[in-house]
Amino acid sequence: MRPPCDLELVVPALNEEHRLPATLIAMLTELDRLDGISSRIVVVDNGSSDRTAETVDALRAIYGDDRLTLIGCSIGGKGAAVRRGVLTSQARSIGFVDADLATPAHVIHDVVALLATGHDVVIASRRCAGATYSVHQPPVRRVGSWAFRRAIRGLVPDVSDTQCGFKFFSARAASNLFSELATAGFSFDVELLVRAHALGYVIREVPIAWSDAASSSLNPVNHGGQILRELIRLRRDQLAPRRAAVRRPARRLIRG
Repeated sequence: MRPPCDLELVVPALNEEHRLPATLIAMLTELDRLDGISSRIVVVDNGSSDRTAETVDALRAIYGDDRLTLIGCSIGGKGAAVRRGVLTSQARSIGFVDADLATPAHVIHDVVALLATGHDVVIASRRCAGATYSVHQPPVRRVGSWAFRRAIRGLVPDVSDTQCGFKFFSARAASNLFSELATAGFSFDVELLVRAHALGYVIREVPIAWSDAASSSLNPVNHGGQILRELIRLRRDQLAPRRAAVRRPARRLIRG
């Protein structure tokens, strides 16, 4: 466990030596502008074969271990890496940010303001009212995103964007949601929000100006099968309680 602080940001990283420096510097700069809030970034190395660890260590030498930390995760998958970062935290609020920082770093100010007013789940959104795309996705990824939204329809009511990699939680909500997280891959966001909805948390969306990252690690062709299997399991798990209720025999009334 790391020392307590007000806010921790988890950054899952798999072979991110080239994108991490700009992302970490941008986030650390914005965190420094949060008055009276102690913060830390936790990079979770998910089995990188490049110089991801050395890149983070070089920045740690500049910013200090209390601001930037590196840990590892032996279980493959973005969801597994984020889960490890969150469940080893003692921060009052914690969230995760993608290594490509497609969401502008300054959005953290809006997120922190909402967390401070008692919101338990605050997520950035590319599709809620007020959101824009400053750099659009290429056609293949747009088709993949459309198919994904169709596949999850009904799983998370009233949430316009489940997949934006900028989500934050109160410590209580983080513990409740991540302790039982079963999805290790890219669809873990959906499971988190399904759990949040089931537990009665209000999910607050923050509109952003989003920029597509051309070198994103998510490839609809390569990862499509894995994502489909994860969504089928989530859909099955969500329907299981309803099926059990239907099968349960009705109790007979005993009249005196």
